[in-house]
Amino acid sequence: MKLTVIWRLIVIQYVFYRHGLDELVLTLPFLRPVRFVKYLSPWYWLSNNRQRSRGQRLVESLEDLGPIFVKFGQMLSTRKDLLPMDYADALSALQDRVRPFPAEQARKRIERALGFPIESVFSFFEAEPMASASIAQVHAATLKNGDEVVVKIVRPGIEPRIRQDLEILYTIARLAEKYWSEGPRLHPVDVVAEFDKTLMDELDLMREAANAAELRRHFEHSPLLYVPEIYWDLCRTDVLVQERIFGIPIAQTDRLKAAGVDMKVLAERGVEVFFTQVFDNNFFHADMHPGNIFVDVTNPAQPKYMAIDFGIVGSLMPEDQRYIAENFHAFFNRDYRRVAELHVESGWVPSSTRVEEFESAIRTVCEPIFQKPLKEISFGHFLFRLFQVARRFEMEVQPQLTLLQKTLLAIEGLGRNLYPDLDLWVTAKPFIERWMRERIGPKAFLKRLKNELPFMLDNLAELPRIHLTALKQAEKQTELLIRQEKSIKSLRDEMMIQQQKQRYTLIGSVLLLGFLLTQSHVFYEPHSWFWLPALAWVDLILGLIFLYFGLKRKTA
Repeated sequence: MKLTVIWRLIVIQYVFYRHGLDELVLTLPFLRPVRFVKYLSPWYWLSNNRQRSRGQRLVESLEDLGPIFVKFGQMLSTRKDLLPMDYADALSALQDRVRPFPAEQARKRIERALGFPIESVFSFFEAEPMASASIAQVHAATLKNGDEVVVKIVRPGIEPRIRQDLEILYTIARLAEKYWSEGPRLHPVDVVAEFDKTLMDELDLMREAANAAELRRHFEHSPLLYVPEIYWDLCRTDVLVQERIFGIPIAQTDRLKAAGVDMKVLAERGVEVFFTQVFDNNFFHADMHPGNIFVDVTNPAQPKYMAIDFGIVGSLMPEDQRYIAENFHAFFNRDYRRVAELHVESGWVPSSTRVEEFESAIRTVCEPIFQKPLKEISFGHFLFRLFQVARRFEMEVQPQLTLLQKTLLAIEGLGRNLYPDLDLWVTAKPFIERWMRERIGPKAFLKRLKNELPFMLDNLAELPRIHLTALKQAEKQTELLIRQEKSIKSLRDEMMIQQQKQRYTLIGSVLLLGFLLTQSHVFYEPHSWFWLPALAWVDLILGLIFLYFGLKRKTA
């Protein structure tokens, strides 16, 4: 382990201890015997840390450790399977705000990326940033043609710091996986790896530009969501130029109401946007916190969402997409038996799980949430209860589903803020049922058959040749297997022969040794020469016979 890593771990331990989180450090099994030492410290008795909740103390610790740990805390706030509820709730309040770097430094970075003076592109560049975060900051600008844009610039020197802190997080995760009882099930190393991938994606603004273009294409003619245009000729790995949008931030509900926006329609459209991205497009914005969502109120009766910041997106494997859709559908219909069966079929819980017992546990968690408005239930609490059930049944956390979970939690927060009486389940149910009809069942099969029919007809004439080729390949494979089996049998026989020859050699050597010992006995006791030499000759003859067969070479 590098000295820098060891030193950083010491600093982290010190920060946790300073904020009264020594219980986190002392949960490691090899430190448990020294827990009593903390009670001998005057700091433990004089500190006022215990007056604040442990969640608040964790938030303060991460803020002291720097922006990367703040972002990691934000990610952990959506992983209620990893943390106790009070920790997760406290972490959700973390804000990724960092002191901005100077405007002159931003200008130089843009010019170095583009290869020409900033004045040749922009008629105006706002020195004061619109936003400043741990990875990048954003400036308003106007192009020479009059288009109003925003310019996103990666923070100088941030990548080495990110890699150093990631190395620390990997070290902590490996320790957790080794010493934490829940480590093998929750895969903390995989959690950090997912965070690693997210950070690396955010550092590449060309990737973000591509994500924005993809999402814009999906919603190009949709009344639900507007995605600003990308100026590709001005985009680089560390600089992104995008159309500037003007809308009301989603969190400013008073302004939305003053503009006459139908809040019920807006909340329902938010749910529709989410399910459209996840199931119809299989490409979803995975950072839908209020700071990234605005509302176009041009038509208050039909409000339209506007999104920014596309550094984090998600997609699902087809099998996961299908299992999730079927799970939603089963939940909506209160078919807890099917929910339990789907978890077993997908491999999310061990195949040895008793379906009846799992079904009963799921029913206990899910039944209270139905037929209630969103304001009376917490989807986060619901997920937390589900994870408790999952822990009982040794359900392994699926890393590919964490972004989806995070996005769904964000949708819950938006829905509760906009229209507390929105019933998420009732709003989503028709969408899921339509998706199921289109993708699963007889109609879906006929549709796929119709789409595949031209290809099948085009290749119909090739089927005999393909079949003949496959048969020949199968014959060759069979011949190869037969040869391999013969070779293996020959090798096995050869090994048995060698073992037999080794036994003969050993027996022959022992008999010859007996002959030599007998001769030495005769030499020292001459009166016994009448019978001992005969035994010696028997040993000699048998020994030579065994040695002959043991050392005999195989003839061709």
